[in-house]
Amino acid sequence: MIWIYRLFIVLVSGTVFNVWLLNMDQASPYRGSAAPNLKEEFLAYGLSENIFYLIGGIKLLAALALFFGLRVKQTVVPSAQIIAVLMIGAIGMHFKVADPLLRSVPAFGMLAMCLIIVRLHKRVR
Repeated sequence: MIWIYRLFIVLVSGTVFNVWLLNMDQASPYRGSAAPNLKEEFLAYGLSENIFYLIGGIKLLAALALFFGLRVKQTVVPSAQIIAVLMIGAIGMHFKVADPLLRSVPAFGMLAMCLIIVRLHKRVR
């Protein structure tokens, strides 16, 4: 059980870092409205550049706190909850622009992993 918990922490935080730091300028089949990069995806949703930076900062800080949760257990639940709420927002944005369901799959996966992390947290403390 604890290995799933730790694996999901690493996967969620690693995915956030990958999307927001390494691949933000890359095209992806999962980008909303087939945007060529992450900033254009936010603009396609009707969100401003300021919102793009705000959400990015929140996601990166939450992912960092989640990763540190492997050592500092108090940061795990709040971080996973923040990312889960942001994934619900991402799913909503995909529906807003009438994306095919496939483009929402990563957000659904991240949401599921965050909810499992929160659920397992009580058992592995």
